[in-house]
Amino acid sequence: MNKIRKALYFFCMKEPLHLVGRDVFNKCRELYDMEESDLVIDGYPVLEYRDSRGDLFSFMRQKTLVSYEFDRFLPVLQKHFSDYTIAGEVNWHAGDNAPDRVLTVHSIGDVETGHFSPGAPQAMRSLLLSLEKHRKAFGLTDFKVTTEATHWTGSIKGGDPSKIPLFSVPMVDIEIGSTRQSWENERAVESLARALTEVFRNEGPLFNILCAGGTHFEDSFAQAALDPYHPFGVSHILPNQWIVSGGYETGEGMRKMRECVRSIPGGVKAVFYHEGLKGPYRQTCRDLGEELGVPVFKHKKLRKPEDLPIWSE
Repeated sequence: MNKIRKALYFFCMKEPLHLVGRDVFNKCRELYDMEESDLVIDGYPVLEYRDSRGDLFSFMRQKTLVSYEFDRFLPVLQKHFSDYTIAGEVNWHAGDNAPDRVLTVHSIGDVETGHFSPGAPQAMRSLLLSLEKHRKAFGLTDFKVTTEATHWTGSIKGGDPSKIPLFSVPMVDIEIGSTRQSWENERAVESLARALTEVFRNEGPLFNILCAGGTHFEDSFAQAALDPYHPFGVSHILPNQWIVSGGYETGEGMRKMRECVRSIPGGVKAVFYHEGLKGPYRQTCRDLGEELGVPVFKHKKLRKPEDLPIWSE
């Protein structure tokens, strides 16, 4: 008998932080036959849906983002949801240089300080592949499905990143970006809503990798995560910006790298670094690979994954 899996999703319902989250929740309520649970958070009962396989999906609404007030929500999460498989915050993406018309999934962590939520390569792959499937089905030809660098929006609100690992369930953000026109696109909203209950699909053996360097939206790592023929397990992506500011060329940086790998269930089978990384940071990647006994590759090798000497292992 298959084990019942559980997914928890967070949705902010109150302005001005309701963008994407409220619309996706309302669409989920249209699509799925939900029932109220006995648990009430921020005045909203947590709603539940079971699919035909018996997997449970819990829809939790709040008056703010969970990441913005993580201290307040952490005891609730620990008490009621510690046995869940995955947790995801549904929200918007924005930024001065952020690409528009994107559907994104990213892991949670503070790269600079070296605190990480457990990685979720299987869930991230399933979500990304499902988003891509629905993007095509809904004719969103001008949208792109992609990953982002590992980060945590709680940091910008003064949250303590050392508390991220205190919730033992892997967390991800699932977003639409990066302008109001995209946030309110009904087909993008429905694509995301439908993908949420497919987080346990597309499962199978994965080749987990650690991705280091590059930009916040690094195409080579996103392509690996979405590769339908080569089952890369992509979770934590450590961008150049925070590798540098986090001192990853030092012994302390090596410790942070180890913490990152330890947070990924099953560890990693290879390390890929972006060739834009400067020598000392590349060396940390090489040292990590030697310590773990796994190969280390330049990111350009991901362009022809079939040529990598890893698939026979």
